[in-house]
Amino acid sequence: MSLKKRSTGGEQPSALGALNLRVPFVHYKIEIPDILQGAILCVVPLSITALMTSVLGIPFEIAVAFVLLNNILYLVHTHFGDPTVAGWITAGIPLYVAFLSSYPEGDARILALIALQLTVSAIFLGLGVFKGADALVRKMPASLKSGILIGAGISAIMGEFGADGRVWTMPITILTGAVLGFFMLFSETASPLRARYGFFRFVAQYGIAVPFLIAYVLGIVIGEVDAPVIEWGFTTIPLGTIVREYSVFGLGMPPLQYFLDAIPLALAAYIIAFGDILVMDSLFKNADAVRKDEKLIFSPRRNSIIVGIRNLVHGIIAPFISLSGPAWTGGQALVINRYMNNPRSVMDSYWGGATSLYWGMTIAVVLVPVVTLFKPGLNIGMALTLLIQGYLCGYLAIEMLDRQTNLERGIAVIVGSVLAVQGAAWGLGVGLVLWFFLEKNWFADAYVATHHHHDEKTADDSATDQR
Repeated sequence: MSLKKRSTGGEQPSALGALNLRVPFVHYKIEIPDILQGAILCVVPLSITALMTSVLGIPFEIAVAFVLLNNILYLVHTHFGDPTVAGWITAGIPLYVAFLSSYPEGDARILALIALQLTVSAIFLGLGVFKGADALVRKMPASLKSGILIGAGISAIMGEFGADGRVWTMPITILTGAVLGFFMLFSETASPLRARYGFFRFVAQYGIAVPFLIAYVLGIVIGEVDAPVIEWGFTTIPLGTIVREYSVFGLGMPPLQYFLDAIPLALAAYIIAFGDILVMDSLFKNADAVRKDEKLIFSPRRNSIIVGIRNLVHGIIAPFISLSGPAWTGGQALVINRYMNNPRSVMDSYWGGATSLYWGMTIAVVLVPVVTLFKPGLNIGMALTLLIQGYLCGYLAIEMLDRQTNLERGIAVIVGSVLAVQGAAWGLGVGLVLWFFLEKNWFADAYVATHHHHDEKTADDSATDQR
């Protein structure tokens, strides 16, 4: 099958009309750098297995099967018209763990996660189907948008550098990987090096994959990371065991009280995820401004519907402790930076990179030798992706603040600080109160009408005096 061509400046071709189905080798090219980068970065989704085994008591092999199902569902986004590199609702993971820990270990805890994931699914589907997601992006005050991004960024960085953060478990390894990764992605020095040296341009195509590998090998050499023990085989999804022991078909539906308990946390999870929607909206606008040869269309509504479906599938069959979110910010940065920093002759279309990243990751998770090779480095991959997420949230929030008044900037900082310290519900609540009492001018219409009438009266008086 030949690859369908698109016109310069147009949208990537697709099938099935509004569904925007994109088929590999027909509607987009496979991008080898992104395939390889995805294979190496399989450590990021695999890192959640540590929580699934410790909090939910799920055996490691079953947890890896859950990750494989989760990765397959990621591909629904890019194959049905949503450009996001999908991910978890990552910043809320400590909140989910605290919620689940209030239930007894065993089936009760699994049922509590099912209730939470189904409630989150209902929120995303409701806002997506009834166009609430698009309206939120358009109508939410800029001060609250910026504040959510600030809070999400601070939370990500605080989580890694806090007393129990991953950085201190292997400081030299993670900080080396972070410095190299940030240099490759964001440094002012890296851009001219890419332009001047073919070798550096080749290495830079792989984003944080090369920095991860360097840090991983360094960690093994200096003793901060255990050497891997390679095993052989293929990852399978044991549906019989999963359905019997972890799904609503085997355990039954959670009690109503579980759903009622989950509502506040589900709303907080959506608020956190909404920050990722804002990040994606900004990133795709930036990409369109740089690459004029292709049009990227991001619809919060479409994204929310697909996220809702992913949470629904997990909630019914394989509850996933990190929940399903709109985007993986770190992975999104890798793809979009490569897309923006290369001409069409090097990276034909954004869609090839975004889909290839998850094809590589999914194939890697299927291969047990790859899983066991990178198993000791799971915390490195998770730390790098959260640090990149913090950076992106921070600079996008500051970019928004440049266009705001001092009042809006002040509200955004307070919202972000409260969200980072007390959680999403408190952050949004404080933001709404401040907007209500400080930012919203309730007498603006009356002021305009009064002054308009005053100006007309003044003009009439002047005309009378002249006569």
